[in-house]
Amino acid sequence: MKHFLILFLLTLSLHSQSEYPQDYFREPLDIPLVLAGTFGELRSTHFHGGLDIKTKQTQGLKVYAAAEGYISRIKISHFGYGKAIYITHPNGYTTVYGHLQKFSKRLEAYIKQCQYDKESYEVEVFPHSEELLVVPDEIIAFSGNTGSSGGPHLHFEIRDNEERPMNPLLFGMQVKDTKAPYVNSVFAYPKDKNAIINGKNERVQLRLIPLKTGDYEVEKISAYGNIGFGVSSNDKQDLAPNKNGVSNIQTFFNGNKSLEIDFKRFSFDETKHINRLVDYEYFKRKKSRVQKLFIEKNNPLSLYKDAYDNGYVKIEDSTSSVYKVRIRDYHENETWVVIPVNGKFKTLELDTIVDTSHKTLVSSDQPTTLNSGNITVNFYENTLYDDSYIDYKVSSDTIFLGEDKIPMQKNFYINYDLSNFKAEDQDKLYIARFYGSYKKPYYVYTTRKGSILTARSKSLGTFALSMDTEPPTIKPINFQNKKWISKYRYLKVKIEDELTGISKYRATVNGKWILMEYDYKTKTLIHDFNDNIVKDTNNELKIIVTDNVGNSSTFEATFFRK
Repeated sequence: MKHFLILFLLTLSLHSQSEYPQDYFREPLDIPLVLAGTFGELRSTHFHGGLDIKTKQTQGLKVYAAAEGYISRIKISHFGYGKAIYITHPNGYTTVYGHLQKFSKRLEAYIKQCQYDKESYEVEVFPHSEELLVVPDEIIAFSGNTGSSGGPHLHFEIRDNEERPMNPLLFGMQVKDTKAPYVNSVFAYPKDKNAIINGKNERVQLRLIPLKTGDYEVEKISAYGNIGFGVSSNDKQDLAPNKNGVSNIQTFFNGNKSLEIDFKRFSFDETKHINRLVDYEYFKRKKSRVQKLFIEKNNPLSLYKDAYDNGYVKIEDSTSSVYKVRIRDYHENETWVVIPVNGKFKTLELDTIVDTSHKTLVSSDQPTTLNSGNITVNFYENTLYDDSYIDYKVSSDTIFLGEDKIPMQKNFYINYDLSNFKAEDQDKLYIARFYGSYKKPYYVYTTRKGSILTARSKSLGTFALSMDTEPPTIKPINFQNKKWISKYRYLKVKIEDELTGISKYRATVNGKWILMEYDYKTKTLIHDFNDNIVKDTNNELKIIVTDNVGNSSTFEATFFRK
């Protein structure tokens, strides 16, 4: 331990002299790095914290420790990173490996012992600094598709000593990329009610003109007052068709730098504010993320640099100006967008004035409570970024909170008083949110205290009180009751719950708990007989599955092995 601490302090001192060591970390796979996702890429609820490395659409590739160190954390969860390993290195950085199929032999034995001790598939452990040491080039795991992965790949991160993720490409890892970013769309935004863009006081999409050079021009616009711009852009590497995120955006107004957004490092505390960077309303309608090139109030993101007047530009009457956007990927491939602006004051068109008389104002800096009968909706202080008008209505047990087009800083809370419901019914009630044209109900995580049923959400929309009386279903996949399965390595069972989803499950053989891995994407429970827990010839299997309102199903079967 003393030797490791001395090495840690020495290399930490060297780290302060050289910000990004170039030869310290090896690549985690022994195949060329081809990316399905880049660092800082815009996701639905967060910035992507690492690199998504393609694994040739397969699982089981060897995953190597990027450098020596010790395993400081192992987490297994149904969602998120699935099976993940965290290695702390002597130079103060931590590397993260996610969506793993399985661990190396010694780590697999270690974590399975933890799972059997806790009688849980989902575990999180923090080994001490001398418990699980790793050496350079050690195989620590095999790539997979566990957790919230949309396909086989390795999620790889490098975090600093404050647990902030950083772009792993800063440390010398190589990805072939000679392609410049491309632009999907450009918009102009008024800062306040006095700003005018092409005669309107609202967001205006600008006509984008591609040039032979790969850059873009925008058809000249007419504007007056303080305005901002937004751009939707992506990047592609040489060996993959994926629409990945860009690394850096700079803006210039009449030759002077106005704003820079640099995706080099961020903290997990701020990543939830991604919807303050993007045009949330446009994304919800068009599924395209437009990055706002200006900083609105209540925006705590640390990605911004050199922000003059928060990125807004002032357009005066009878002037000509030029606004430019420079978009770069990590390898300095760049694309420019040029926007000529003609300053011209114009009276607003009447159809741009929005009628809010039928809506409810929800404040951003103080609590707002909406009441109707047995329903209460609470927006606490700083739930919203801006004061906003919400189309709030109630019909029976259904709450209409307008469209999901207003970004939230925090959750708001929906409460139903169930005092008028029978006691036996209260346990089966939950709060659902309705999506899509078919208005299918989806379970929202719901808790009950006394007669008050509560759900929280960061998305507006339609919510309703619903009831689930149907228990989960349990079906064997590869075996039958009272049959021999000696030749099988795995025991497989499918579990489903249509309305509220699976909350928990428990499996035993001859009264003894067995580990069954749950893959929610395939709705499958799998036990590996190599765990050597099932040793008897005659075996009584019992599986209990419970949904999110407490409905339970029990499956029992007998199988034989020798």
